[in-house]
Amino acid sequence: METTRQEKINRLLQKELSEIFLLDAKHIPGVLITVSTVRVSPDLGLAKAYLSFFPTAKGQELLTAIKANAKTIRYDLGKRVGKQLRVVPELAFYLDDSLDYVENINNLLKD
Repeated sequence: METTRQEKINRLLQKELSEIFLLDAKHIPGVLITVSTVRVSPDLGLAKAYLSFFPTAKGQELLTAIKANAKTIRYDLGKRVGKQLRVVPELAFYLDDSLDYVENINNLLKD
């Protein structure tokens, strides 16, 4: 169960990470990166960000590139939320495949 503080930080980090990826995705035409969910650990030291990509075929390679640049992304995040958080949490990125799952279920139901 998450505390109210964790929920507020989840929303803040999701919003800021979305804006960071929006600015970075301008350099990669034809790709849309969405931050689906952010979950912060109870000690606020680790944030797990779940990302979905469009088109999904490039998802795994984009996730690998994002994981390689996690320190730079954390630095950019720190510049944005440095006044609101005492410590910027470590970032862990995961692929959110829930949209693929929903699409698969819809295709199965149509048949």
